[in-house]
This record gives sequence, C-alpha cells and structure tokens, in this order.
Amino acid sequence: MVESHRERSFIMIKPDGVQRGKVGEIISRFEKKGFKMVAMNMTAASKAHIEEHYDEHRERPFFPPLVSFMTSGPVVAMVWEGHNVIKTGRKMIGATNPDNADPGTVRFDTAINFRKQIIHASDSKESAEKEINLWFKSGVVDWKHHSEEWIYEV
Repeated sequence: MVESHRERSFIMIKPDGVQRGKVGEIISRFEKKGFKMVAMNMTAASKAHIEEHYDEHRERPFFPPLVSFMTSGPVVAMVWEGHNVIKTGRKMIGATNPDNADPGTVRFDTAINFRKQIIHASDSKESAEKEINLWFKSGVVDWKHHSEEWIYEV
C-alpha cells in the first residue's frame, strides 16, 4: 500500500454549518475529491473541550467569543484520509475570511461572516494528529475503499 494516501486531516463543521444544513454538501465535496472518511461524530462539545481544541488562541481577544460560538450548537467532527488531504482540504474550504476565499471553496460558496465561516480544517500534520486524538480518543476506522485502486497507484 502506498503510504502517501494515508495522510489524515481533522475537519469540523461548525455550529453554523450544522444549523444551515451544510453537512451533506461538505461531505459530498470531500468524497467527490476522492478522500475517504475514517471517522465522524456529531456532538455538542463542552466548553472545556473547545478550549482545549483552540488552546493556541487562548490569549487572543477573539477566544471567548469563539468558545461561546463553538458551544452554541452541535458540530460534526470528521477525519478524512487521502493523499495531501491537509493541504488540499484547506484549499477546498478556502481562506478563513470568506471575503478572501476563492470562488468554488466551501467558505466562498456558503459563508459571509469572518466569525461564522462554517468549517475548520487542520493546518499541519502535527495539528491534525493533536485534533484527531482530542476528538476521536477511541481511534478511527481503518478500511479499504472499493475505488482506491482507481484513485491511487496501489
């Protein structure tokens, strides 16, 4: 098996994305690209859990409103696997500020507000590992997709 397609990224649909019914659309975009979902959970995350997730921003002025927003409703936490999924996934979702997002990205197509921008994605292998371990303590499902040989050189 070629290890290049085993990279994993944590993707989270934020409360605004769940409330606005964007879960299926976002999952579809990642599946159409050829990525494989290996974990998913809809949850109402606790304040402590969100604070741990966004700990690197704890001292920034936007931290309290971010925590409040992220605990305002359910989120959908997912782990996606595939070649270059971290970099490509971030390109697919677009710039953090929807005003700067490229046409065709999740944020350009669905978000209009910097604070409510639908989705989160890991920005590095290190953050992906940390986030996956935080949100999926019991691990992820290791499975072979039937179309793997049509997507990758295996």
